[in-house]
Amino acid sequence: MNEFIFIFANIILPIGLIVATGYIIQLKFGLDRSTLAKLSIHYVMPAFIFMSLYESSIDFALLINVMLFLIIYAAASFIVVKLIARLLGLSQDRTVLFTNSNLFYNAGNYGVPVNDLVFRSDPYAMSIQVMMVVFQNMFAFSYGIFSLSAKNVGRTKALLGYFKMPIFYGLVLGLTFNYFNIQIPAPVETSLDYMRSAMIGLVVFILGAQIAGIKFRRLRWSALAGALSRLLIGPVLAIGLLLLFNIEGVVAQAILITTAMPAAVNSAIIAQEYSDDPEYAAEIVMMSTLLSALTVSSVIYIALAIF
Repeated sequence: MNEFIFIFANIILPIGLIVATGYIIQLKFGLDRSTLAKLSIHYVMPAFIFMSLYESSIDFALLINVMLFLIIYAAASFIVVKLIARLLGLSQDRTVLFTNSNLFYNAGNYGVPVNDLVFRSDPYAMSIQVMMVVFQNMFAFSYGIFSLSAKNVGRTKALLGYFKMPIFYGLVLGLTFNYFNIQIPAPVETSLDYMRSAMIGLVVFILGAQIAGIKFRRLRWSALAGALSRLLIGPVLAIGLLLLFNIEGVVAQAILITTAMPAAVNSAIIAQEYSDDPEYAAEIVMMSTLLSALTVSSVIYIALAIF
């Protein structure tokens, strides 16, 4: 119990305080959430991803294996969550929202600061986290959009839009510079370090502001089931697969902790654009984020204990 309280107080609570700050400031001042998102996507996240990969001692074979694991995990999650949705008797549109909210977890705004605190800024652990962030972004803006009707810009155009995002090039350049041991000029490296240092506080603040912008009028039991399946079934399934594939140590810990993250705000944003019932996705995001304070603390404890 003492270790659980320590984890909650030193990892989850600091993040929660910044989220709450973003939430309150958004309610008070009505910040432009689109501009905040652009700051994250076009400013700090690309620099953070680039520097995390650039400075890491990367085992490229391991990272490929991590990506393969994430694909298998996503496929297994899809099957399990689809079965749950069928048992709940959800409509087709709501089943897609229920499924997406479970497949897309908050590896970035929530997972990155948790990883930073749990592993004490270990670049190796963060390189695993970065791969999960990139996988989740690509997955959300590919399958997430294809799974719903692209009413505005069309599926192909929406998918291709991801490859215009600086996050993608932060990944590619970070891996390239690391693999070929390309040195960047000292002034550029200093600038990127400053940008990376701003990342944690900014993206967690933005998470709070994004949550404040999620509006819903009711609370449905099936949405609560969706939140609980994301927070409980997600990590249980990850544990089973990690043991099956004999993945251990920091890699297993980082993967397990991230799979316990709440539903990503992206799932609600995509639903807002492409679904007739966006409130349903918003309910799952909100409830899973609130409940995650307890569940993520528990999963951190379990991850450090068994791997």
